[in-house]
Amino acid sequence: MSKPFKKLFFLIFLFSNFALSQVVEVRDTILMGSRFKITIEEENTASANLKIDRIISEIVRIENLISDWIPNSQVSRINENAGIKPVKVDKEVFDLTKRAVYFSEISNGAFDISVAALEKVYDYKEGWMDEFPDEKIIQKSISKVGYQNIILDEKNQTVFLKFKGMKIGFGSTGKGYAAQKARSFAQAIGVQSGIIDASGDISTWSSNSNWKIGIHNPFRPKNPIDILKLKNAAVTTSGNYEKFLMIGGKRYSHIINPKTGIPAEGLTSVTVLGPDAEFANGLSTTMMVLGKKNGLRFIQNFPDYASLMITDAGKVIRSKNYRKLKKSLAR
Repeated sequence: MSKPFKKLFFLIFLFSNFALSQVVEVRDTILMGSRFKITIEEENTASANLKIDRIISEIVRIENLISDWIPNSQVSRINENAGIKPVKVDKEVFDLTKRAVYFSEISNGAFDISVAALEKVYDYKEGWMDEFPDEKIIQKSISKVGYQNIILDEKNQTVFLKFKGMKIGFGSTGKGYAAQKARSFAQAIGVQSGIIDASGDISTWSSNSNWKIGIHNPFRPKNPIDILKLKNAAVTTSGNYEKFLMIGGKRYSHIINPKTGIPAEGLTSVTVLGPDAEFANGLSTTMMVLGKKNGLRFIQNFPDYASLMITDAGKVIRSKNYRKLKKSLAR
């Protein structure tokens, strides 16, 4: 067995028993404002590096479509025209938005891409604030949040934000989507086995042996809580211990409850495993907002997915189907 890879954000990667004639090539890079790690198994180093270049180009393509910090991206144009006019977008962007709105509907608004309107209320870039934002400021920003006001026109393939000041952002599912798309792209160009890690939102595939992924324990960093053996699967983690905000000496999550405008509390992290990284990403974000009890109830609606939660007190809680699904994803 090769030496384990360096721990990255929420998860630890290890690999095992790949074919002796193959090499495993790893590359770290910054994409979509976050750290990506791309790992593939190939015949030789030269071939691996060429294919990693192509995979990165695919992720950059996605970034240029959906990143709201890129001025000329389609999502930025949607936000600029909030309350003004609908914006015609590529089918890929339209469908991604449509899935996000669907996720808002089934979660009763616990998940909402229009929560991006609240991003200026909290100074996550600086990492601390002397005091909590004024309630009037929070309420004013909340008035711009509401997935019901994202108007999708399927026929004309347009997205319209009903009110000025509204904004959408794919910080909650965008990296999971990019990981899943990059996996499909890699398979299409002949990569037999690999891992796409988008800052803890991971998609794996393998034609032979399993990839091993350790779930990080923020309370005991040197000891993974669990080791997953995955072939064609995804695992994502949402948490408050890598990106957070200190307000008056107290730590707050970067994940904000769309209904209250207050950062989510009660859970330090939620890891979700299942077949699709985008959907798992949406689940882990939603469960952070819903909390332990309601989060566990919510994920039961999706038997192809399972979760492992860590509370703010360090308690580990697994969904009922966690062990069963863990075994099935190793096959």
